[in-house]
Amino acid sequence: MPQAASAPTRVRPPSPRIRVKRVPDRGHYDRETVHAILDAGYVCHVAFQDQGHPVVIPTAYWREQNHLYIHGSTKSRMMMALTAGAPACVAVTLLDGLVLARSAFHHSMNYRSVVAFGTFERVEDGVKLKALEAFTERLAPGRWAEIRGPNKQEFKATMVLRLPLDEAAAKIRSGPPKDDAEDMALPVWAGVQPFAQGFGEPVADPQLAPGTPLPAYLKAATKR
Repeated sequence: MPQAASAPTRVRPPSPRIRVKRVPDRGHYDRETVHAILDAGYVCHVAFQDQGHPVVIPTAYWREQNHLYIHGSTKSRMMMALTAGAPACVAVTLLDGLVLARSAFHHSMNYRSVVAFGTFERVEDGVKLKALEAFTERLAPGRWAEIRGPNKQEFKATMVLRLPLDEAAAKIRSGPPKDDAEDMALPVWAGVQPFAQGFGEPVADPQLAPGTPLPAYLKAATKR
């Protein structure tokens, strides 16, 4: 399902905790850049404090407008901590390539990343089903119309939370290695090894009913 159109870029000074301090020229604070990176990913890492200890949990996410959404069991440690008002930090990273330099020190990676701070809020039952539909459509556009929706018990056991992206920053590195001048003549290959992720050929459930066709949206995803 196409993402809703973003609001015009709001030019704002970054807060101290999201300002990119290491190589600051790689920082981006406009919504278009932040949203584009989030829309290209599927898994985020949510950091929070639980019973006095730091915790980081990977989980699936999706974006609508200027909010990042997650879902989980109502009994999940993460969901319970976040609904209790625990401050959170969310990170998403997309690897684009390995940067191979002439010296060990200047090896790096090309990447696109987003870090967001804030407090999650619970999505009420009146709109929770639409949020779950949006999540399913984010994974496979067209699938919601084919599958069985959540029953009463499943719906009750599932919690949806959202985080405003008002305090979010992107950081991007691209391009070749940045070697020191005295190393440029070293007889060693230097450059970028691109990295890309994509969907492979769908693998059918062994118990799939004979003759069940492969959905068009899966065929399309395989070609991407």
